[in-house]
Amino acid sequence: MEVIIYQVDAFTDRPFGGNPAGVVPDAKNLSEQDMQKIASEMNLSETAFVKKLDNNLFEVRFFTPKCEVALCGHATIATFYVLGTKGYIRNEDRSKALITQKTKSGLLPVELYFENDEIIKVLMHQGSPEVFGQVDEIEKISNILGIYKEQIGIRGYDLKPEIISTGLKDIIVPVKDMEALESLKIDFEKMDNYCISKKSIGMHVFTLDNSKENEVHCRNFAPSLGIYEEAATGTANGALIYYMKRNNMLRTNSLTVNQGQYMNRPSKIQCEIYESENHDIVKVGGQAVIVMEGVIKY
Repeated sequence: MEVIIYQVDAFTDRPFGGNPAGVVPDAKNLSEQDMQKIASEMNLSETAFVKKLDNNLFEVRFFTPKCEVALCGHATIATFYVLGTKGYIRNEDRSKALITQKTKSGLLPVELYFENDEIIKVLMHQGSPEVFGQVDEIEKISNILGIYKEQIGIRGYDLKPEIISTGLKDIIVPVKDMEALESLKIDFEKMDNYCISKKSIGMHVFTLDNSKENEVHCRNFAPSLGIYEEAATGTANGALIYYMKRNNMLRTNSLTVNQGQYMNRPSKIQCEIYESENHDIVKVGGQAVIVMEGVIKY
């Protein structure tokens, strides 16, 4: 069998930045076992497998090298960048296309923005934000992160870590400054065990950018998924903008997240949040670049 596959850097406008993901744009003939083997062979944090169900409806499944996950933000951005760039999605409007992806987290809209027939931005709608409680064990978290407990929190705000999901549960952890963020020394075994006990996939650690309004820096760790650090994270940053909104930290409905700088893969993630009648609508997106395309034969 021959399978067309792409490697895409998501949340960046240049190669070798952002977060790489694998994309198989036509996976209709692949079994679940095939998908897992291909994801393991690619050895990227996630690989996405696409089946077209209708003109504007695509089923997308996401696999890490170890297992399937319900949703992946950066792989979604990568996927729809490939589908739009390679002609799997028709750009009839010439400026914007609204697509629906079917995932294990439900049906989620995806917006593609075009300029001169090229994609300039992909935005994914995330699941309705859910809060699963505060985390009061500050000393335990600081021990896992390898920092002092006094470094958890942000000056001027009464904050505690919280477990939040817009598709996947993450523990959102505020830290005081860039020095604390940079100096993290993770005990991955302890983090893995702790996150499992909290039924979350990892920790998303952030601090404010003191020089720019509505801009933050963050680092993401998900050892239970085999991801020791991720260069750009979609779902966790969706949870982050909701955390900031509910803690009165936002000045507007948008947020720019800088991630990956400590991995030499700088990324920018654009987040938006809007109030609706029943729940907040969270969108996460950015740009992407195809860095490799080829065929897997087996």
